[in-house]
Amino acid sequence: MGKNSKLSKKNVDDLNVKGRKILVRCDFNVPIKDGVISNDKRIVAALPTIKKLIEGGGRVILCSHLGKPKNGPEDKFSLAPVAVRLSELLGQDVVFAGDGNVVGDNAKKAINEMQDGGVILLENTRFRAEETKNGETFSKELAEICDDYVNDAFGSAHRAHCSTAGVTEFIKGETAVGYLMEKEIEFLGNAVENPERPFVAILGGAKVADKLNVISNLLDKCDTLIIGGGMSYTFMKAEGREIGKSLVDNDKLDYCREMLEKAKNLGKTLLLPVDNVIAANFPDPIDVPLEIKTVSADCIPADWMGLDTGVESREIFAEAIKTAKTIVWNGPMGVFENPLLAEGTLEVAKAVANADAVTIIGGGDSVAAVTQLGFAAQMSHISTGGGASLEYLEGKILPGIQVIQDK
Repeated sequence: MGKNSKLSKKNVDDLNVKGRKILVRCDFNVPIKDGVISNDKRIVAALPTIKKLIEGGGRVILCSHLGKPKNGPEDKFSLAPVAVRLSELLGQDVVFAGDGNVVGDNAKKAINEMQDGGVILLENTRFRAEETKNGETFSKELAEICDDYVNDAFGSAHRAHCSTAGVTEFIKGETAVGYLMEKEIEFLGNAVENPERPFVAILGGAKVADKLNVISNLLDKCDTLIIGGGMSYTFMKAEGREIGKSLVDNDKLDYCREMLEKAKNLGKTLLLPVDNVIAANFPDPIDVPLEIKTVSADCIPADWMGLDTGVESREIFAEAIKTAKTIVWNGPMGVFENPLLAEGTLEVAKAVANADAVTIIGGGDSVAAVTQLGFAAQMSHISTGGGASLEYLEGKILPGIQVIQDK
């Protein structure tokens, strides 16, 4: 098994938590506007681990970041609404310890008064400037309020912060991964290290730069790599095609040529769009109706831009997806937020949903796309971490996983 592999790390089932204070790093980075949570998916995803610890008689201390507060505490970044939602979902009171310094008098008092099976939520860990710098003082303070530590925040596992990594250096008891983290490691780890073949990887989204190492690593691992979305135009230009005023990363043309060469040398299939849906300008606002036409991928007019894959490309991609036994998809095929430019992404989503394969949607916009288009329930695994999924697919060791004790 690979270096990130699931079998090596302790999980919540390995802990005896009765009467012990368990600090759990969750991913409660949810959209909140005027105190209202518009999507609680990440909170719901954390429930199995929290319930397991409650049932085991643990004293559960939850922590998370929310957004990117710059100068200490700000009301709009407070986790108070999350405590309310958690109380509703768990059917028991979740005490909110609203300390600007996270581990303050409120937190200490609440922890001292805790009973077995009780739950408290600390304030946003990023209210402490040291959190993102992995500062020793805050890491120690977090370790001092608990006996054991569980990390269930895959979305932050690629960051070495106090609450995801630093704290583990000072924990006297045990460290483990939660169920959500374990599932991510299992699905993504197996896909990368030990896939059932044929293994088809689909990459989309805007920037080649974001996915440089992923492209290279996936070419080593997969049988077929499909590239669509904004990043495909840089590849098309690298091949000498006319891309009009489509999104392009001119600094990465040589890299794209190297990858095309690498695919050829490894005998891998690398599929790019053969036709594109084009428009004169990027839609603004994003869902505004606009004039579109479909052209062959090598003749986009100079003053038009590609914004989705064309009909023929969709069929070629769907055909490749149909044969797969393992599929990893990261990034949409076009500007799916606009109904006129969503077909490429929609057809890939349909093909992935209907494939007889292990299907993994790797974070970010592709999660939004399959959810919005109604295919989420048909996927084997939808990753909760955008950047973390990408780094995992690059073959990197993630700090938040690395620091957890081995079995």
